[in-house]
Amino acid sequence: MTLYQYQIGGSLTTDAPSYVERKADLELYNALKKGEFCYILNSRQMGKSSLIVKTRQRLQEQGFKCATIDMSSIGSKNITPLQWYKGVVAELCSGFKLYKKINLKGWWSEHEGISLLQKLSRFISEVLLVEFPNERLFIFIDEIDSILNLDFSVDDFFALIRYCYNQRAIDPKYNRVAFAIFGVATPSDLIQNRICTPFNIGKAIEIHGFQLEEAQPLVNGLAVISVNSPQAILKEILGWTNGQPFLTQKLCQLVITFIQESKTTGISIFPGTEAFWVERVVRERLIAQWTSQDEPEHLRTICNRILANSHCAGRMLGLYQQILQGVKVPTDDSHEQIELLLSGLVVRQQGYLQVKNRIYQEVFNLEWVEKQLGFLRPYSQMFDAWLASKQTDSSRLLRGQALIDAQIWSQGKSLNDLDYQFLAASNELDRREMQQVLETQRLEEVEARLAEERRRLAQEKKTAKAQRLLIIILSITFLKTLILGGVIVYQYQQKVVTNQKIVTSD
Repeated sequence: MTLYQYQIGGSLTTDAPSYVERKADLELYNALKKGEFCYILNSRQMGKSSLIVKTRQRLQEQGFKCATIDMSSIGSKNITPLQWYKGVVAELCSGFKLYKKINLKGWWSEHEGISLLQKLSRFISEVLLVEFPNERLFIFIDEIDSILNLDFSVDDFFALIRYCYNQRAIDPKYNRVAFAIFGVATPSDLIQNRICTPFNIGKAIEIHGFQLEEAQPLVNGLAVISVNSPQAILKEILGWTNGQPFLTQKLCQLVITFIQESKTTGISIFPGTEAFWVERVVRERLIAQWTSQDEPEHLRTICNRILANSHCAGRMLGLYQQILQGVKVPTDDSHEQIELLLSGLVVRQQGYLQVKNRIYQEVFNLEWVEKQLGFLRPYSQMFDAWLASKQTDSSRLLRGQALIDAQIWSQGKSLNDLDYQFLAASNELDRREMQQVLETQRLEEVEARLAEERRRLAQEKKTAKAQRLLIIILSITFLKTLILGGVIVYQYQQKVVTNQKIVTSD
């Protein structure tokens, strides 16, 4: 059993044999010595905390004073501004070993009546720069993304950092204090006020995966167990991890464990077979059943980062899906792209987004993406069927209440382009069908009015005919009455004449 240990998770100690010095080490060290404000904002488990430890050691070896504030140790849940600022001051006091020199509780009480920010500013100017009158001070702020969970703004904190750098032109003592910030966030996430932000006067340090020439310290662990070709093994490991620090350290340790176990069964790794054996280790001990083998947690951290924010998870998955499908996705610094980069799943390369390494591509493959998108969408079955028809089967589109529910669900979310196309096509189809229904209803109403009008006209015609018939009948009856009356009058007259004749003859 070798005494050489690879560091899997957590910060490496200053004397860790597996520490890999990268370009970022030298850039950060030189920039801080020049007094610049530096920040490294990157995905998790890229070696930021180990970089702090190593840089602190190098600076302290030259007689400089250093302190590290871990923002996660101060807290972010159910904490007040008073507790937060007091925690920052306490961390500085502890980091610079001032507890025996000053009574922090008494100092804090003496400065009642001024703002919390002023107290922190006074602590820097009246305590740190006074207690160390001739020494340079370096303040490392780690886990800065913890402030994103605070219930209050700390923009003033970043404004104070900018103030310290601006004061150098007025008060030279501020040249002796420098800050470096580390975390998983973007400058715009941390502070909204561009006027007060220190990030536009600072130096962004890019931190990348291990390159083969940088990763030579890792060969020592492979060589200790008498591997025939440790350089070839390391090259294959980096081919899978693309130098991602956590995965590289872990895979090195897994390969060593595998080789030790193989010796008991008589299996040996011969030159030329390194790729086969490394791939076997990757697939058996990293990729297969990765959720249960992901210890310490790494892959689940990436998964949770992508799926945690339901408002942009769909868009992030859609972007990642395009990358897996071979679509060239140019970088545009959109919120979704930045979140995808901060998850660690992808990297920028020559102006485009690419999957960071082969292990991620195997674990978070197209099947995984489609499964997660299915969980997110309330209309996943219809959507999948519509895509399967090459977006031609309109019967798979949403209508009515289902469309309304989908539109409500999509509000405030950043979705995949295909989701927007599906919802737009559904909305257009629903609009056309609703228009057809309205036109059919209007046509039925017109036809009903025409039928009613025909019935009315027919009734009027029938009534007119009856009236005409009645007039005829009445006319005939009237004529008959007139004729009958005439006959009666005539007969009466004749009778009268006859009677007169009789009377005359008598």
